[in-house]
Amino acid sequence: MAASGVDRGPIRIRSATLADADTIFGLLGQLGKSYIPERPAFDTAFADALRNADDHVLLVAAGADDRPLGYALTTIARLFYTNGTTAQLQEIVVDEASRGSRIGSALVTAVERECRARGVRQLTVASIRAAAFYEGLDYRSTADFLKKTFDD
Repeated sequence: MAASGVDRGPIRIRSATLADADTIFGLLGQLGKSYIPERPAFDTAFADALRNADDHVLLVAAGADDRPLGYALTTIARLFYTNGTTAQLQEIVVDEASRGSRIGSALVTAVERECRARGVRQLTVASIRAAAFYEGLDYRSTADFLKKTFDD
């Protein structure tokens, strides 16, 4: 464990459950400042991810008390050009107090394992501040990421 991380005991990667909703919502505030999480929208999306597990991978890294210290949300879709399914790691957050403990790497590895088990042909991730983290896990930049936001 890195010196900057807090020792939380053994970490277990598991599928998220409805009981994790409050903790995961709390972690959203650490994701960035692009969006302000709204609880009703989160609750709808969280329930959808749990209900539609065929096209979502929602994993948590849980500490010894089984409380999530981080999570990763991945979507899976069948695209034309990949000749099969593809996945995109949409969100990954590790609690600030637990960063530097390789929890993020463990979450990415677990997402990769789940994607392989489902026959996914590629896993992509868009990153604003963490390109070096993903490059350290053998990801390579292959495209620009562009975004257009639609207001209500």
